Amino acid sequence: SGKMDFSLAAALNSEFRETRTNEKVEMMELNDRFASYIEKVRLLEQQNKVLVLELNQARDQEPSRAADVYQEELRELRRRVEQLATAKARLEMERDNLAEDLGSLQQKLQDEVTLRLEAESNLAAYRQDVDNAALARLDLERRVGTLQDEIAFLRKVHEEELRELQEQLARQRVHVEVDASKPDLTAALRDIRSQYEAMAASNVQETEEWYKSKFADLTDVAARHAEALRLAKQEANEYRRQLQALTCDLEALRGSNESLERQLRELEERYALETAGYQDTVVRLEEDIRSLKEEMARHVQDYQDLLNVKLALDIEIATYRKLLEGEESRITIPVQSFSNLQIRETSLDTKSVSEAHVKRSIVVKTVETRDGEVLKESKQEHKEV
Repeated sequence: SGKMDFSLAAALNSEFRETRTNEKVEMMELNDRFASYIEKVRLLEQQNKVLVLELNQARDQEPSRAADVYQEELRELRRRVEQLATAKARLEMERDNLAEDLGSLQQKLQDEVTLRLEAESNLAAYRQDVDNAALARLDLERRVGTLQDEIAFLRKVHEEELRELQEQLARQRVHVEVDASKPDLTAALRDIRSQYEAMAASNVQETEEWYKSKFADLTDVAARHAEALRLAKQEANEYRRQLQALTCDLEALRGSNESLERQLRELEERYALETAGYQDTVVRLEEDIRSLKEEMARHVQDYQDLLNVKLALDIEIATYRKLLEGEESRITIPVQSFSNLQIRETSLDTKSVSEAHVKRSIVVKTVETRDGEVLKESKQEHKEV
């Protein structure tokens, strides 16, 4: 009976040793895996801290700084757009004023052209009057010459008649006897001659006076026409000078208007180009903001993934710890039942296990995000021994 108990104890001891050896190997493997998991958890925690720090820095600094930069650029762009709009309005106002001045000058030019045409028409009429006066003067001069020739002819005829009468009287004076009762022929002839000379002198005087009167009238008409012609020429020259001055002013205003229109077109083109550039810049800045938001969302997602990995590792570690506690309790019972056998192998080295068995607390952090923005964040702490 004692021998059977010893054999049974030896068999149990052998089985226990084998079991203990297997358990020791499994414990060593579990310890190695546990140590590797612990190291991995520490590494992940460090990486998590670095990512959290970077995320906080990016959340605290980058958005505000980028927003400040973008806001400053947008304010500068708006200010330049307002300046360009003001300059455009000012140029349009100047263009409208110049257009009004140009319209008034064109109206003045039209009035001056009308006055010039009227003056030229009056000048043509005056020239016609002058030509008519010149023709009348030539006709009167011709008539005066004709009258002078007629007077000279009449004088010549009169002298011939007187000479013939005198010759006849001289031939008949010898044969005619003077009779007191008969009329004096010489006296009669003298009276006739005096009457004829008086009549001829009167005709000549009347003709000369008529000629002088007509000549004076024609001279007055010609003088009046010459004065009117001189005034018309002077007025035409004045209108021509004013027309030239207005033409020069009109050309200068046209040049200024063309220059302002060219500047306005250049300003509008530059405004359109700068506006397009500003719009491209705004689009680029919005794209950068969207990229930053997406990057922040990726960081938050990575952080959430790390938290999930950490939570899974913590759960796995807790599972291993419970397995270790279960194995320890399972091993402790056979050792107590066989304590009276005084076997050295039953003294399990649980120091390492007890040292590893410390108090830990697991914090589960849940972060809900949408489009890179944190919607909800919660923490839950689990204490384990």
